[in-house]
Amino acid sequence: MALANKLAPSILNADLASLSDQLSALEKGGADWVHLDVMDGHFVPNLTFGPILVEAARKHTKLTLDCHLMISNPEKYVADFARAGADSITVHQEATLHLDSLVRVVKALKNKDGRDVKVGVSLNPATPIETLEHVLPELDLVLIMSVNPGFGGQKFIPYALDKARKLRAKAETMGKALDIQMDGGIGPKNVREVIASGVNVIVSGTAIFASGDIAGTCVKMKSLMG
Repeated sequence: MALANKLAPSILNADLASLSDQLSALEKGGADWVHLDVMDGHFVPNLTFGPILVEAARKHTKLTLDCHLMISNPEKYVADFARAGADSITVHQEATLHLDSLVRVVKALKNKDGRDVKVGVSLNPATPIETLEHVLPELDLVLIMSVNPGFGGQKFIPYALDKARKLRAKAETMGKALDIQMDGGIGPKNVREVIASGVNVIVSGTAIFASGDIAGTCVKMKSLMG
């Protein structure tokens, strides 16, 4: 079941003091989503931002706001991110004891524009896709981490591609139109290989924001994605 390829630049490496301009550059370059990496300094060893920045981003772009919650006890905060303007909320399989319940909570949320919030689950590199077997029918998205979460600029972990291939085959067997996203160490040099593995949503941060040409790098990435 073919799905459109989408580019979701991560603003983890953006200049947040110029958020409006950075978001405009992403739009100019043809980005499809904006990926917001939320870190709490507990589930991952880094601290970033919360719902207030999501709310600020919502004021400056109409692109899909894709919130990746790398936080402990995400069930306490998902409603806050929906109210702030998140279009999609992804939680970590490893961060909650009651994944089935949390998935259903997110699926019932509306964002500030009254639209249904899409639900995703992320897997750390060493977490097998089999852990999602019983919730997969409920998911809109699965995010496969191709680095250990917490910091940008890390080296891509190759076995993430095997996980993507297995997950895409599983989704096709189910007849499910599942967005498969990959995050970590992806740029122009390896994006084609990632897409070939069955991934259709590319998260890229450092490669875009450290390039010196945000819009131009987005255009190049999109052309390589097909």
